[in-house]
Amino acid sequence: MSDNTFKILLFLKRRPGMSVEEFRDYYENIHAKLCEKYLKGVSRYIRRYVDPMPNPETGANEELPFDVITELWFNEEKVFRATVKHMSTSIMPEDVVEDEKALFDRTRMRMATVIESETGQTQGSTG
Repeated sequence: MSDNTFKILLFLKRRPGMSVEEFRDYYENIHAKLCEKYLKGVSRYIRRYVDPMPNPETGANEELPFDVITELWFNEEKVFRATVKHMSTSIMPEDVVEDEKALFDRTRMRMATVIESETGQTQGSTG
């Protein structure tokens, strides 16, 4: 196993007309379960739902360009690289694409990669 953690981050926006509550419920109870069968080589599949907070300068509380950050974690760099290549050049399986249409604004999907290295645990101050 490598000393690094390899991740794909997906920044996803719910489809127009879908409430935040409907979106989260559908993602957790339908879409995530559908995608599980395609997660070979993925060590963690995490959904981080975000809630916008007011801007401290202006007080504006605008909707974010995404509703969830999905993380796909990989222990093996080779599997990570192959998955990135596939996801950036290929259409997902038809059943996933059809389900995504019911859930996401697919035109706003964004993907990023992360190679995370950690140098040790930080200790809280005691004084």
